[in-house]
Formats: sequence, structure tokens, C-alpha cells
Amino acid sequence: MNDVLIICADPEVTETIEGNLGRDNTVQRLAELPSSPEFLDTQFDLIFIDLMLMPGTTVEAICPIIQKFRLQNPWVQFVALAPQKHTRHAVAAVRQGADDFLTYPFNESEIKLVVDNLQQERAKHFELEYLRDKFWKSDWLDIIFTKNPAMQQILKKIQSVAPTIATVLLLGQTGTGKGLMARLIHRHSHRSEGAFIAVHCGAIPETLIESELFGHEKGAFTGADRKKIGKFEMARNGTLFLDEIGTISLAAQIKLLQVLQDGTFNRLGSEETLQTNARIIAATNADLEQMAATGGFRKDLFYRLNIFPIQLPPLSERLEDLPHLADVFLNRLNNKYGKNINGLRSGLIDALKAYDWPGNLRELENILERAYILETGNVLRPDSFPETLIVGSEIQQAIDRSEELPLSEARQIAIDVFEQTYLEKLLKKHSGKIGSSAKEAHITTRQFSRLASKHGLDKKTYKK
Repeated sequence: MNDVLIICADPEVTETIEGNLGRDNTVQRLAELPSSPEFLDTQFDLIFIDLMLMPGTTVEAICPIIQKFRLQNPWVQFVALAPQKHTRHAVAAVRQGADDFLTYPFNESEIKLVVDNLQQERAKHFELEYLRDKFWKSDWLDIIFTKNPAMQQILKKIQSVAPTIATVLLLGQTGTGKGLMARLIHRHSHRSEGAFIAVHCGAIPETLIESELFGHEKGAFTGADRKKIGKFEMARNGTLFLDEIGTISLAAQIKLLQVLQDGTFNRLGSEETLQTNARIIAATNADLEQMAATGGFRKDLFYRLNIFPIQLPPLSERLEDLPHLADVFLNRLNNKYGKNINGLRSGLIDALKAYDWPGNLRELENILERAYILETGNVLRPDSFPETLIVGSEIQQAIDRSEELPLSEARQIAIDVFEQTYLEKLLKKHSGKIGSSAKEAHITTRQFSRLASKHGLDKKTYKK
């Protein structure tokens, strides 16, 4: 049974919705937006809200309402309601945080379809939370949250490999979070109480890499005035993370291969055989397989490292996670600097999604920190971001072209530009498949087809 709230001034609309919800639901009605703080403490599972009740019918006003209700129940779902002539407002409300939308007068089958889809989505969330509680440590729940299918599969792989001692090879562009994933694997392994030793191989001179990894005896080479313990000894009973593994010398590769084969090594300048049981996690942004084929990397070492490869996607391929990632980084910045900045100005997320992000997560974190330091208010504004990032976005271009129009018309132009770009990217990603595109957009197939038709998008154009 669900507790449902319908906020709508039109009794006919309210009765139609209630009549299609089923008897297992408890329904409350409101003819206007709630203003009582006590009422906001009431927990609902599903809320229908008419956008015509928004102050000045401003779609952005739905965002703080959603946030207030979700403080009490993070799993509450919102359906935006609007007359059919204001379908664009309903679509915009989904971008502001609503889970779906309906336009009236209703097709009753659409009401049932939307409600069924939301219930299925809710069940998936609860199942995921259960699995998280059973496996993932609580301090990692924010990091592992993702709506991206590729990242969801990666987390399943990590869940499988973390409890083992298997060597893991993390692949991906610079800044995609390979170091973070290495720590995630270690934290959820049976050796999580042991040391996690990270070595950035690319930052160590070639002449010193062997000493850094395996240690050396006093007098082993010029300047070796004392014995040095290597990283393999330090990581005994723990995890050794070798970042940028593709940069190490061929001589070091031979010794590394020996460690991976039998767990033994020698310090430089010593014939004593030492043992280590350190688990190896390696990472690279290079194509090791290609390097091995051309002689730049030992094939036998590549095969040893490539036991369990995990390819991380660039940020440009997981833009649906960008709002959550921005929140995570913003929370970290609040803890670091104490400004208590609550979020990003409306429209900024759309502009950030239009950027290519060549530096991936690291670039996003750095840009947000720069904006945070510059910001003087309680939300991040466009003025605090680099001009090349904001001004270059299609939304900003639309605003620039429309600066002499009334605000409502200028806003609609920006919405239309984003909406068309958003639909095009989904169709390209899914090779013109309406069903898959609609699923990722969290709307029905019918709704997606209607929006695509409005913008003159033909699915056949995107088929591969």
C-alpha cells in the first residue's frame, strides 16, 4: 500500500487520478501547495503535483518542493501534471527532479502505465539498497550511486572480485576514477585492515622505480647511504596499487613478473629472497595490449596483469550521473571550506552536460572547487565558472540570441534547445531505438516518440 498525495486545484483531474490508482493506496488531496512545515513532515510514497500551481507557473519552483519532501522520505516519487498545451513545462519538471509527468485531459491507460513504471523503479531501488547494505560499506554509498548502466555493471564486477586475491587491471582515460576504484576494491576485500600502498609509476624516474618497488641495501648504488624498504614489503597483507603501470622500465617489468608469478623478489644489492603476499591492482590509460604487440610492454606481464580487467567509462558517457557527482563533490567542499553552499543555479547542470569533459571526474572536481572558492552566495552561479565552459554551451547561446525577449519566451527557447540535444544524444547512443532511449530518459516510449516528433527527429537517421 502506498500513501499518495495529489496537489491539484481541478477536482476532475484529481478524481481521475485517484480512480486509476487502485484500492491499495491511501490518497490525500490538496487544492494548493502546502505551506505548513508540519505537513512537509508527513511521509508520502507518491506525489502528483500540478505545475499550474507553481508561483507564476515557474517550473524551477518544483525543485525546492521536491527537496523538502525528500528530506523526510528519500524514496518519494513525483509526477508532474500539466495541461497538454504545457507539455514542455512537464518535460522541464522532469529535468528539475520529477520522476515522470502526465498531461491532462488524461488517457487513463497512461496513468496506469506511469504508476506501474514508477513502482517497478521503486522496487529496483529497494533491491539495490538491500544489496548495498549487504555488501558495500556505508562510507562508500554516495560514491557507488550511479544511474549509468556501464557503471552499474562495473560495480557488479567489483563486488565479485573484491573478496578475492585476484590481480585487477583498471583501464580508462586520465581522471576517470581508477584510483578511487582501487581503494573501493581494497576497502571491500578481506584485507581491508591491511595497508593500501599507492605508487604512481609515471612520477618516479626510471632509474629509481626498482628501488621504490623492491627496496635496496646500503651501498647498492651511488647515493644509497642506507637500507630502504620497498613498497612490496610495506604492502604485505594489504594491497599495492600500481598506477600508470605502462610507464615502468623493461628491467622493472621482469622483476614485477617474478613477484606476480611466485611472490618473491630481491632488494637491489641483495641476494636474499624475500616474499610478499601483497595483492596487486594496476591501472593505466595506455593500450597495454597494443604496447605488448609492439614490444613496448612484456606480453607475459600483460597476461599476468590482465586477469580481471575493468574498463572505466569517461564522464562524457555517464552524464546522467553528473548531478549526483556534483552533489558529492559539493558536500566534500562544504566539509573542506565550510561555506555551506547548497547546490547549483538552475540551468547550470544542463550547461555542464553540454561540455565534453576531457579531464573527466578530476576536471569536474577541480572546476567545482574553483567555482566554490569564487562563489559569494549560497548556490554556485554561472559567473563562478570558466567562461569557456558556460558561454560555449548551447543553452547560453540560446539565451544570448534571446536577450531582448520576455523571460518566459527566452526560457522556452533554452528548454527547446536542450530538449532536442538531449533526445538526439540518446537516439545516437541507442542507435535509434525508442524503447532503450525512453528507458534511459525515465519516460514512456509514447512520451519519447511524441517529443522526438515535436523536434522533427526520425529514429531511422540514428540506426547503425
